Amino acid sequence: MTTVASGLISSSPALLHAKSRRSFPSIRNRSASLPVVSASLSNIEADTATTSHIEPISQLLHNSIITLADLDPGTAKLAIGILGPALSAFGFLFIVRIVMSWYPKLPVEKFPYVLAYAPTEPILVLTRKVIPPLAGVDVTPVVWFGLVSFLSEILVGPQGLLVLVSQQQVS
Repeated sequence: MTTVASGLISSSPALLHAKSRRSFPSIRNRSASLPVVSASLSNIEADTATTSHIEPISQLLHNSIITLADLDPGTAKLAIGILGPALSAFGFLFIVRIVMSWYPKLPVEKFPYVLAYAPTEPILVLTRKVIPPLAGVDVTPVVWFGLVSFLSEILVGPQGLLVLVSQQQVS
């Protein structure tokens, strides 16, 4: 039986005898093997750098950066003016849908509920085909709220891509 108290380990004599039969490498042996491991890792990095499957990914990233760089600041400000409120509205609607999912017998075709139900249900129906309800709980509004929040932060947040493009100086 092994007990741990105050960072010290005390063992029964039988366990102590069983442990003494195992050989543990000393710290000196482990540190000597580190250069071999790092040398083999550098060979792996060199091998993966020359593979051709990385080139399409880097080219795709390069093309998307060029597309964003081609956007002029005026168009970026217009996009912020449209996307900012739209993403905020959809985020709010998905929060309302999360709360509405707590009450499954709500009359969603009646006035106050239809305002949140009608614009979000087509998106949620498609998402439910990919993510079925978990233990009877519909998690798709939570997934979409997370996606909308992420997009809002990446595009129109304080350090968002469109904000940075709109702040560029025209030269």
